[in-house]
Amino acid sequence: MAIMPPDQERAAMSVPLLPRRHDSLSSSSFSSTSSSFSASSFSPADAAPAPMMPMPRDASPCKALAVFRDAHPGGGSVSCLSLCGEFLLSASTGADIVAWQQPDLRLFARFGGGEGSVKALAAAGGRVFSAHQDGRVRVWRVSRRSENAFKLVAALPTTRDYLGRVFRQASYVQTRRGARRRLWIEHADSISCLAVAVQDGVVYSGSWDRTLKVWRMSDLKCLESVRAHDDAINAVAADCGVVYSASADGRVKAWEKGKVAGSTHSLLAVLVARDGVSWNAVAVSADGAAAGRLVYAAGSDGHVLGWDRHGGARWTLACDFKAHAMAVLCLCVAGDLVCTGSADKTIGLWRRQPDGGLAKVGAFGGHEGPVKCIQASVCRASNGCMVYSGGFDRSIRVWWVPNGSNGDERRPETDTKDHKPCVFLR
Repeated sequence: MAIMPPDQERAAMSVPLLPRRHDSLSSSSFSSTSSSFSASSFSPADAAPAPMMPMPRDASPCKALAVFRDAHPGGGSVSCLSLCGEFLLSASTGADIVAWQQPDLRLFARFGGGEGSVKALAAAGGRVFSAHQDGRVRVWRVSRRSENAFKLVAALPTTRDYLGRVFRQASYVQTRRGARRRLWIEHADSISCLAVAVQDGVVYSGSWDRTLKVWRMSDLKCLESVRAHDDAINAVAADCGVVYSASADGRVKAWEKGKVAGSTHSLLAVLVARDGVSWNAVAVSADGAAAGRLVYAAGSDGHVLGWDRHGGARWTLACDFKAHAMAVLCLCVAGDLVCTGSADKTIGLWRRQPDGGLAKVGAFGGHEGPVKCIQASVCRASNGCMVYSGGFDRSIRVWWVPNGSNGDERRPETDTKDHKPCVFLR
């Protein structure tokens, strides 16, 4: 594990951000599993020219490119990151969201609203969805044609949805003992995570109130509320009609929507049930037909688990190993690269293997506090990945990981001797 000394950190900040072969690089060179938002609607003429950025010359498994200290002045630690076309979006424990323009990550816009911190961000179809501590999801329209590039268009549940149910007694539920009854379309506590299922046309929100809610993207109507867990939901991920939820109750679950119109979500399987462990992150990898549909989850015990989905309601355990000395707080997948961020202040890099297992590429540090959020995007033109991390130290850091780098790559981690390679079916 390499920790950058201050002099090297200052030198890293002077290095151009994005390694590339030419003096111009379109945002179409980027792809990310976390967002399907396209930047093609943005006019290239509106973007300021970027300086030439040479390819990195060293062969190390990763390279520090930049550090943005106090990325959200007065806003506290960085709570979440998301990729949105040509922008990297970051949010803080304050109420503000910042859009950084790629490739050089210049500050483009600052927007936001609501009470409490922004807990999660997701982007799709020319819109940004933000989850807030006040229990609401806000929807922002993205357009470079207006002065206000990120415009607030709705807060969920919408007023129309609310008025359509407020006078119906059947629309109210008891959220917790002693609390007042609320509409089932409302979250009763902070929203902790979001996932967009573009193929299904829905957005999922998970909350500390233990429910998973389904919102239709076309009219932003709440379609369903699922009592998914016995404790707070920390993460959700959606893929091919299946949504995965990870919770502080020690379980990662898979849910599927019925094929008939108007049908609700039903439990497919409990992928893991481990008492005393809080599952903090979940991500899906569907890159490459040979690898199948792989699901990875990270927990408070420092472990990362992976499952290979074989279709229907059948998963097999592909890996279960100790990735960090302390809790893993975040996880993301970009191509065959899996990135983890931990409370031990380090970032782990792993390569996906044909059997779904993970081989260690390296681990590096730099953050002065726990790594709270992480995102990665594949840069095909430069044959590598950009990794973005945000931490409790209020900084955003940018790293470059070349493809095919062996570095200190080791054999796949397969510590599964204490756990059966199966799932718990409903």
